[in-house]
Amino acid sequence: MSNVNMEATTILPILKKKLAFLSGGKDRRSGLILTIPLSSDQTSMEELSATLDYLLSIPSEKCKARGFTVIVDGRKSQWNIVKTVVLMLQNVIPAEVSLVCVVKPDEFWDKKVTHFCFWKEKDRLGFEVILVSANKLTRYIEPCQLTDDFGGSLDYDHSDWLNKRLVFEKFTKESTSLLDELSIINESDKGSSVDKDKSADCALLPSFDPETVLQTGHELLSELQQRRFNGSEGGGGGGQGGPAWCPMEEELLAQPQVMKLLDSLREQYTRYQELCRQRNKRTQLDEIHAKVMQVVTWLQGPGSELLKTQQEIGDSIRAAQALQQKHEEIESQHSEWFAVYVELNQQIAALLSAGEEEEVVELKALQQQLSDVCYRQASQLEGRQNVLQAAQSFHSTTQELSQQLDGLLGMLCADVAPADGASIQQNLKLLEEKLQTVEAGLASLRQKGGMLLEQMCNQPSWSPEETEIPAGEQQDNIQHIQAVMEEMQLRKQRCEDMVDVRRLKMLQMVQLFKCEEDALQAVEWLGELLDALLKTHVRLGDDTQETRTMLDKHRKFVDVAQSTYDYGRQLLQATVVLCQSLRCTTRSSGDTLPRLNRVWKQFTVSTEERQQRLELALSFHSAAEKVLQQECVDMESLDDVDSTGKVLLDRLTMPVIFPDGSEQYFGSPSETAAAAEGVRERLLLVEERRLQLQEARLDNEEEDEEEGRVLNGQDGRLDVIGEELSEKEEQEEEEEEEVTEEEAEEARQQDEDLERGTQDC
Repeated sequence: MSNVNMEATTILPILKKKLAFLSGGKDRRSGLILTIPLSSDQTSMEELSATLDYLLSIPSEKCKARGFTVIVDGRKSQWNIVKTVVLMLQNVIPAEVSLVCVVKPDEFWDKKVTHFCFWKEKDRLGFEVILVSANKLTRYIEPCQLTDDFGGSLDYDHSDWLNKRLVFEKFTKESTSLLDELSIINESDKGSSVDKDKSADCALLPSFDPETVLQTGHELLSELQQRRFNGSEGGGGGGQGGPAWCPMEEELLAQPQVMKLLDSLREQYTRYQELCRQRNKRTQLDEIHAKVMQVVTWLQGPGSELLKTQQEIGDSIRAAQALQQKHEEIESQHSEWFAVYVELNQQIAALLSAGEEEEVVELKALQQQLSDVCYRQASQLEGRQNVLQAAQSFHSTTQELSQQLDGLLGMLCADVAPADGASIQQNLKLLEEKLQTVEAGLASLRQKGGMLLEQMCNQPSWSPEETEIPAGEQQDNIQHIQAVMEEMQLRKQRCEDMVDVRRLKMLQMVQLFKCEEDALQAVEWLGELLDALLKTHVRLGDDTQETRTMLDKHRKFVDVAQSTYDYGRQLLQATVVLCQSLRCTTRSSGDTLPRLNRVWKQFTVSTEERQQRLELALSFHSAAEKVLQQECVDMESLDDVDSTGKVLLDRLTMPVIFPDGSEQYFGSPSETAAAAEGVRERLLLVEERRLQLQEARLDNEEEDEEEGRVLNGQDGRLDVIGEELSEKEEQEEEEEEEVTEEEAEEARQQDEDLERGTQDC
């Protein structure tokens, strides 16, 4: 670089603030674009001036002659600061500025002030100043030459640019110093006699690492050639319709200088390397021979003895981990020697490729001996590591299986006292899952044991001159593995037998809960039937046919309830048997039977009352229809119908009295009134019929008297027949009561037996 009066490191904090920057973009005259992004904070003019001085020292004089286009971004600043910056450009770069574009904010400053100030200062500024919005900046500069802050497509990374500037300056400084030092070392070697036994001159090492400096230079040159030095990622190809970007070396004069320094540095470093290589060759050969013998001696001696003493596999996961830790310590010791082996092998390979015939035979012999010993020792380490890993896996699986068996055994030994059938099903499912887990664990243990035995049998053998491992220790390890697998198999078999017993018991408990639930359901069904009977079975029918139909439906309704009651009793008897089988002494279902009997008695009383009402209604409708349809009707028949209807009406107003003394009415009062209304309508028709008969009697008094006498005789006969029928009905009622009492006594005896069985459970 030319005309660099200061280094970036001296003003690095100021440059990081990005008070101004060269983005690499160009205007339509091929002049560089200098951007000054003003912020809302107060900008230090001194720091801005220092930044501009540094940036203007970078381009060549030829580039400066084309002039700069300065973009002052005042969108976040005040007008007085913008004005100060524009005036400062006159002092810093008066001749280089061609155009100043002040990017104004959306809410612009006072137009009169800005307009007046620019026109006032225009003559003495020496350059044109334009106020422009960000979106109209492309009228003066191509979009490809603008950064994304102004809607352009030019990429610019200020941190990347600053880092590359620092790299360039550092490389220039270090490479110049390194060239001077290498020249002194190489020139001093020419003036001295060549003595292979003396390497004092090589002790004079340069201050900087030549490889690092060369790498830095190549990276820097690559960046320059890709036109990224000034923060432009391929954006120097000219805009659409604009001028092409000139090569970077004409703009920054950096690439030729870097190439020249790299060429000189490579030349001096090559000479320096050759000098050191020749003087160190003999010393390197002697050192290699000594190190090879040192590695071989340790691996065949102490290293092999360490491995031979470690042949156990442990009896637990903790013991196996301790053996693994010990093996890792042995591996760590071997790793140090293997690292020496790798280094020596590389050194020998490098010397062999040099083509020096007098050392080739010796080097190849050393290399072969070293490789044989190291590979054999590495194979032994790997075999031991495989055995230890298989042992850890085997012991881990053993421990896990043992814990699973303990958990299963604990579950089997615990009392089964679930709350319901669902929890029993859940416990049964959990028991099956645990058993499956144990079976899978045992299968995994067999697999891991087989792998461990295979690894132990496949360990590499020692060399003929070395002592083999005692066979007794290996046999003990095999017997231990087989004993562990047999023990786990026996424990698993015992648990399986206990699971079978527990499964049967739990299935019986599921059946017990099911019977209890169904018995409770039967009680609920009877309750629902009773509720439906009392609430909905109110109507008595409007005629004989309808009443007879309702009476048939009532009998079927009673049959359904009887089946439900019998089903509930059978279920309760089944629970008694299951409780005796399971020896359950804490069951809480003893109140189910009393509830079932209580509901059934209430239902029986209600159905009997309902049936009597229907039968009475049937008798009433039959008699009413008969007297209404016949032409000759006696007054007694009308009186019987009237009496039956009144009895039926009285019966409708009476409640059902349960065995416990409680009362319950059929239906609501409105429904009862509706049923009674039908009876009253029939009674009115009968009364009308009575009036018709009375009118006929008035027309023919004689016939009435004669008929009266006849009727009196018939009444006497009817009284006799009625007395006989009454006596017969009383006798039948007494017989029915005796049968009912016997049935009730038998049912009561069965209930007592069932209650005693439930209480025993």
